[in-house]
Amino acid sequence: MSDLSPEQIASREKTLIAALLLSMWAPLATGIAVVLSQSTTQLADFIRRSVELVALFISWRVFRVVEKGEETTVKKKVRLERIAGFSVAIAMGISGATMFIVTITRFSTFEPGGNVYPGMAIATLGFLTNSWFWRRYTRMTRENFNIVINSQRLLYRAKAMVDLVVIISLSAVLIDPTAPVTPYMDSLGSIAVAFYLLWSGFNNLKATLNKA
Repeated sequence: MSDLSPEQIASREKTLIAALLLSMWAPLATGIAVVLSQSTTQLADFIRRSVELVALFISWRVFRVVEKGEETTVKKKVRLERIAGFSVAIAMGISGATMFIVTITRFSTFEPGGNVYPGMAIATLGFLTNSWFWRRYTRMTRENFNIVINSQRLLYRAKAMVDLVVIISLSAVLIDPTAPVTPYMDSLGSIAVAFYLLWSGFNNLKATLNKA
């Protein structure tokens, strides 16, 4: 169990709320980008963002109950923290598995072209934002370990890396959508994202089991 000061609790909750609010628009914006770009990587990214939004909400609620619920027993706090850690791990696992399935089923139907600029803009902003949250959660974890905050650190590290892969994949479509290698770049980007999320989810699951 963590032993956070009132100031640390307030700071961490503000960060969780900020992350949740910023993540609410992402599924909608990414969904629009999917329609415009027809990118497999972008479709997989839309599914990922939607699932992660649910995990973010669960993490915020658990942190609030655990750190501000004066009548909550230690046993219940441990159970709730595990739920938060598991929800993030499951979200990454579902996202990774879904991305892999989408990539396999859509590979033969890849169509070059489409407007990838919205997707590029969203992925770039996402990379910058997620990298900032990753660094912030990393600092908080080093100051005083907390299962919920550590889960967010792992999640945002994965989110930043995923955005980077999306940027690289969409850049290939942007540079030359008709090149023979372009559909492979798009699909390989999705597969790389899928395995990275599965690996991150597994690590998050281990960290939750070891620290709870």
